[in-house]
Amino acid sequence: MAESDRPIAELMRELSAETSTLVRQELELAKLELADKGKRAGIGAGLMGGAGVAGLYAVGALTACLILALATAVTAWVAALIVAIVYGAVAGGLALAGKSKVTDAVPPVPEQASESVKEDVQWTKNRAQQARN
Repeated sequence: MAESDRPIAELMRELSAETSTLVRQELELAKLELADKGKRAGIGAGLMGGAGVAGLYAVGALTACLILALATAVTAWVAALIVAIVYGAVAGGLALAGKSKVTDAVPPVPEQASESVKEDVQWTKNRAQQARN
């Protein structure tokens, strides 16, 4: 029997079965993609944490160096105050820049799975249209 000679009921059952299989496969693809992204993000976050700790030690040493260098020109407490004010201004600027970047961030979306679902919906529409004709 040619494909165009098959009854509509049979075509609809086949379409339903294929759609169910397709949805399950797309969900599995999305899960795998998000798991991979999550794993990479976790590793990156751990490395960033280690870098933050090392950076804190560096900033502490730099702070002591700056205070000691300024203390040759002014009293020690004034030198410490100057360094603290400069650090506060830098922290404020970084906080504002960070807030702006977080606001602009796009929510994480499984791009491959999302695109594939769009293609599958279009394919299903075309298939249903062909079955009606």
